[in-house]
Formats: sequence, structure tokens, C-alpha cells
Amino acid sequence: MPDPKSKNLTWHEGQVGRTEREQQLGQRGCSIWLTGLSGSGKSTLAVAAEKALHDRGRLTYILDGDNIRQGLNSNLGFSPQDRTENIRRIGEVGKLFTDSGVIVFSSFISPYRADRDQVRAIMADGDFIEAYVAASLETCEGRDVKGLYAKARAGEIPEFTGISAPYEEPEQPELVIDTDGQSVDESVAVLIEYLEKNGYLSA
Repeated sequence: MPDPKSKNLTWHEGQVGRTEREQQLGQRGCSIWLTGLSGSGKSTLAVAAEKALHDRGRLTYILDGDNIRQGLNSNLGFSPQDRTENIRRIGEVGKLFTDSGVIVFSSFISPYRADRDQVRAIMADGDFIEAYVAASLETCEGRDVKGLYAKARAGEIPEFTGISAPYEEPEQPELVIDTDGQSVDESVAVLIEYLEKNGYLSA
């Protein structure tokens, strides 16, 4: 992580810490990092999982790639450098949400392992849950309601992940969610089971 440009900075601690916030919420904050090709089902899974957890009284939030690029990251494109900065910024936002005790879903293609590893590196052990939303390129193109793959194959969208730009699959993710072979409800169940087994959801 680069040092801040300003050197006249002091970290200020509050009187309420993460432990107190998590005890109040009855959950452990974490960043569930949903990565995969466009059309793999990241956003669909995030929305369904958030609703399932909300119905159980859990505090959650979704950070979605398209949404973030309309505000916080509206000045970034899709060059390798801009992709890296896009993920760096959202990693910092996710870290703040996690510290607040929220279960946050970050739904980003995030094609480069190094960028995902950088986000993991700024978080405490167990705070970053890499969830590979796995679907074949053929399946993703078949779900292409936005017509992005067709435009990419026609050369209208440069540097499109999976067509003219690479996607580096996670090598050791905490979760692999196979959206080729299971329904949305089954995928949500896999994710929530992981949270339950690993102590993110208190009784």
C-alpha cells in the first residue's frame, strides 16, 4: 500500500471499537469478495445473499462494480492501471465497512490476482473472504443481457475481460461457487453455510 502524500497525519481512535460494534450487531464484520467473469452471477448472488441475511436480522451492504463506477470511481476506465486503482479504492472502502462490523459483499470482476491479493493484505486475517463465482465463458455470454460480450467481440469495447483482456482465476479462494451447476438459492446456501461454520454469524 503506498504511503499517503501528506506526512502531517495522525490516526484518531474513537471510544467505541470494532469489538463493541460486533457485539452489538451479533456478527463478525467481513468482506466477501465476489470475483468472476462478467455474467458469472456475482451481482445476482450478492443481492440474494444480502436479502437472506437481512431476513435473519443481519447488517449487510453491497459494493457493486457498476454502481461504484458511477460515483466514487467515475474517473476510472478499464486500462490495467485503472482496474488496479478501482480495486485499491474499493478495498479501502470494504475495510472500513468490515471494521464497522458489517458483512459487505464486494461484487467486482477484479481480474488480476495481484489486485485481489493487495486487498487481502490490508485486512486482518479472516476479514477477506475470496469467493470465486465460477461460470464458463460460454455460460456468461449466454447470460449477456447487456450485450457486452457481443460488443467486445465486435471490437466496440476494448480491454473486455475474457475476450480481449485476461481473467486470472483465484488459486486458493476461501469459496468456489459454481453458478454453472447450481441455482441461485443453492449458491446462497453455500455462502451462508461458510459464514455460519466460520463464526461470522453469532447465535
